[in-house]
Amino acid sequence: MKIAFFGTPAFAVPTLRALLDSEHEVALVVAQPDKPAGRGNTLQSPPTIELARARGIPTLQPAKVKTGELPETLEALNLDVAVVVAYGRILTPRLLTAPRLGCINVHASLLPRWRGAAPIQWSVLAGDATTGVAIMQMAEGLDTGDILLMEETPIGPEETSGDLFVRLAELGPPLLLRTLAERPTPKPQDDANVTLARMLRKEDATMDWARSALELDCQVRGLSPWPGTVTTFRGEPLKILKARPAPERVHAEAPGTFLEGTFVACGAGALELVEVQLPGKRAVRGADFLHGSRVKAGETVG
Repeated sequence: MKIAFFGTPAFAVPTLRALLDSEHEVALVVAQPDKPAGRGNTLQSPPTIELARARGIPTLQPAKVKTGELPETLEALNLDVAVVVAYGRILTPRLLTAPRLGCINVHASLLPRWRGAAPIQWSVLAGDATTGVAIMQMAEGLDTGDILLMEETPIGPEETSGDLFVRLAELGPPLLLRTLAERPTPKPQDDANVTLARMLRKEDATMDWARSALELDCQVRGLSPWPGTVTTFRGEPLKILKARPAPERVHAEAPGTFLEGTFVACGAGALELVEVQLPGKRAVRGADFLHGSRVKAGETVG
């Protein structure tokens, strides 16, 4: 098949590489424009563009998708299909219908659960036991298209969203290649089971110790690596980089109170601080933080 590939971040690279290594022809790679990165704020191309250039594939990085050269370029290529993986822009009806077989999307959730921009993070934040990858025939709505294939995978008890990004990025390519080969019958999504995965905000990082230990553990893992989780300690922000829940731990202390050892009281159970970081300091083990700061039982965070 003659394919156009839409994708921007590292998550999309394994799928693009699989297509380039397959019998299919990738005629064009489309990604978002270069962005400043690093201390020098030098412009850096998306990883998908770097891979395409290394393989000699034509690229486009349009600032707009409704107007400009993209629609005409796509129509002139006489494509069989377009594959979209974390492109970061909503495709117009004109773009969706430009290829002969339309556009298909590799989405990192078990649709209709977690439609939207941050499905991986929200699956961890919600404490889901499983997640997966869905191959979807794209429609005009937000992740509303019919499902072609899906594959499920468990979420580990200590798995972060960053860990899950890596695993799901590798789960998608073989599923996509199966879809292109088998062209399975599309199945409508069950709109009664829709959940939305909104974009994350920096304020999501703030910890509320009145929540349960299990909920706070999901927050720490779900927001790793960005935006992370943070509380306050002696008037300063304290990043909680890694934690471990102790839901069975019974206490009579107010939420946010240090118990013995590295445990902090939650609304239900306690949270063990495994790795933390103070402003301007390096990340340290929870036990080293308590020793260095001379934290005593009864002191509070938050």
